[in-house]
Amino acid sequence: MSAVVVVESPAKAKTIEKYLGKGYKVLASYGHVRAFPKKDGSVDPDNDFAIKYQIIDDKKKRLDAIATALRKADTLILASDLDREGEAIAWHVAEVMRERGLLKNKPVLRITFNEITKKAITEAVENPSEVDMQLVDAQQARSALDYLVGFTLSPLLWRKIRSGLSAGRVQSVALRLICEREQLIRDFKPKEFWTIDNECLTGQKGFQAQLHAVDGKALSKFAITDGVNAKVMARRVEKASFSVSDVQKKQAKQQPAPPFITTTLQMDASRKLGFTARKTMQVAQKLYEGIEVDGEPVGLITYMRTDSVTLSEDAIAEMRSHISSAYGAEYLPEKARRFKTKSKNAQEAHEAIRPTSVGRTPDSLKTVLDADGLKLYKLIWKRALASQMSPALLDQVRADIDSGDLTLRATGSTLAFPGFRKLYIEGTDEPGKGDKDRLLPALAVGDAITIKDANAKQHFTEPKPRFSEATLVKELEANGIGRPSTYASILNVLRAREYVDMEKKRFVPTDTGDWVNKFLVASFGEIVDPKFTASVEDKLDAVARGESGWKPVLRDFWGPFKAAVDLAATAERPSEETEEKCPECGKPMAIKLGRYGKFMACTGYPECKVAQPLNGAAEKAEPELSDQKCDQCGEPMAIKNGRYGKFLGCSAYPECKNIQPLEKPKDTGINCPACGQGTFLEKKSRRGKIFYSCSGYPKCKSALWDLPIDKPCPQCGAPFVTVKITKRRGTEHVCVTEGCGWKELVEAP
Repeated sequence: MSAVVVVESPAKAKTIEKYLGKGYKVLASYGHVRAFPKKDGSVDPDNDFAIKYQIIDDKKKRLDAIATALRKADTLILASDLDREGEAIAWHVAEVMRERGLLKNKPVLRITFNEITKKAITEAVENPSEVDMQLVDAQQARSALDYLVGFTLSPLLWRKIRSGLSAGRVQSVALRLICEREQLIRDFKPKEFWTIDNECLTGQKGFQAQLHAVDGKALSKFAITDGVNAKVMARRVEKASFSVSDVQKKQAKQQPAPPFITTTLQMDASRKLGFTARKTMQVAQKLYEGIEVDGEPVGLITYMRTDSVTLSEDAIAEMRSHISSAYGAEYLPEKARRFKTKSKNAQEAHEAIRPTSVGRTPDSLKTVLDADGLKLYKLIWKRALASQMSPALLDQVRADIDSGDLTLRATGSTLAFPGFRKLYIEGTDEPGKGDKDRLLPALAVGDAITIKDANAKQHFTEPKPRFSEATLVKELEANGIGRPSTYASILNVLRAREYVDMEKKRFVPTDTGDWVNKFLVASFGEIVDPKFTASVEDKLDAVARGESGWKPVLRDFWGPFKAAVDLAATAERPSEETEEKCPECGKPMAIKLGRYGKFMACTGYPECKVAQPLNGAAEKAEPELSDQKCDQCGEPMAIKNGRYGKFLGCSAYPECKNIQPLEKPKDTGINCPACGQGTFLEKKSRRGKIFYSCSGYPKCKSALWDLPIDKPCPQCGAPFVTVKITKRRGTEHVCVTEGCGWKELVEAP
């Protein structure tokens, strides 16, 4: 048999082709090959949601390569990823080949595998199936819903708020969660309370205890609400004589967490490694696709988009053997631990994220993995192995210390047996760090206790914190919003659209995000409601299980959504009316959102055009003129404020549209080889990155990302080279002439 095998990524293709050997040609589709055209009408609600697909421009050559190979083969094997997206990619590839007439009398086989190892690939090829159209339909329904929402809401946002905005079905719900949390923080009123914290001594050993009860009545959180009473109580504690009245001890078992699924991996990588969800998935993808280890290509982890916590019997057996030999019999429980997946639609054929072999320890891969890859692999390896280790044993102690009318309470615990904690602790940076147990000295009833110091400590209640990536993913998952493959893109889209900023690694809505959310909640409250979005996810899951058709899901969604869109189209443009009056016409001033943020404007617009900065005096917006003249029309250049800061624009705009940077860019003095006339100037990109472009722009579009210096290339004689700085290689001089490739190390990292 000769077969063409289609996978998603080229890295995976190389690994699998080596496993399969002769007779198999493995090619990559590089992800999706067809998509909706980027215009309205690709999903037609008036024609029973008829769908139009077109081949993505940069995928034509990939499909041509598959077609060329398929002409010489007798079988097409579709081996894309084992989720809905992968199933849809497999179907699209087959459909394109079928339309080209290349599948006549040729079988089309579908194979999936949870890990890229020779055993898994061989077993998959020996047990092929067909494309699962239920999964394909679920993916088509999701894509169609997202398309309809995006192409319907985005133009509405342009008209009602400002141009350039867009909205998505699931991202809008995530934005709502962020904005509602921010509003709770703004509205929160802190409440004061005090505690009496005491430094105690038994003999020469110190420990901490807190005032717990007065006259036999336990103190509630807000029993002491002012500093005067707190200090009076602290003095009472200092003057009293105390002894231990009760000691309670118990031993508690702490069980390990299950191995990672997509969401828990993203959460822990965020907490421990500082990775974004997107970075986590990118690094995990490389670990899954495989690298060369001892001259052999091998996938290091199982598939990283999963909501199942189950482990294969082979994996459990290997882990138990490793635990016994590496850590000792006391760290191995009598029975293997098996976890149950909570998600009602989890695909149990999938596994949790685990190393393909625990024998490949993180230490053994130090020379083949980069820093990020090694960090994430170590996290996955430790979590999976720890899930099969013995529970930790904690000795917990609670001691009550009485003076007759006052009772102090001291609590603490000691680690009697580390168990799985020897290897991994969930939610802390490293075992033993950030998880210190409070130790208590040996205490017995009747022991005299000395109060070394009694401190009245002031506290204030705090609102729930802003969402971090980890806590937002957790919230989305808890609400049933999104699926494992979507979380990274949801968070990335919010940042890319500038609906949120990150402060101390937590989401803060921008003015734009705030206004978009207010408009969507006011006009589409049900559509962006977490419960409604979760119900849509449930319906998509039902399609994937074959319990429902996909078009009924679209019909149920489109009816109320279209009605809400029509109503919102007739609504007034949102604004926040203030008590301030317009100095020219006397009408109320309102806060509006413009291209560059919030501003005040007269509600009498367009008859009255008074506008002002949000915190400035009302005035007709008059540009600040500079001393510089426009080099195109001779009029004064005005200082303007744009999206990326201040710039110079011709005061004769819109007749003259000349613009220039406010500060003249730094000239490197290096001549541009493309036009031979300009020199490279230092500039900033829209995202703030320094680059160097020809002063002859826009006639000459030559540009460099690295600083050019006056040093000829010793290899090809080019008049200059560039300075390239990377974390991995340090500082290098590099020739940018095509085909040369000369480089020289200047300073090691």
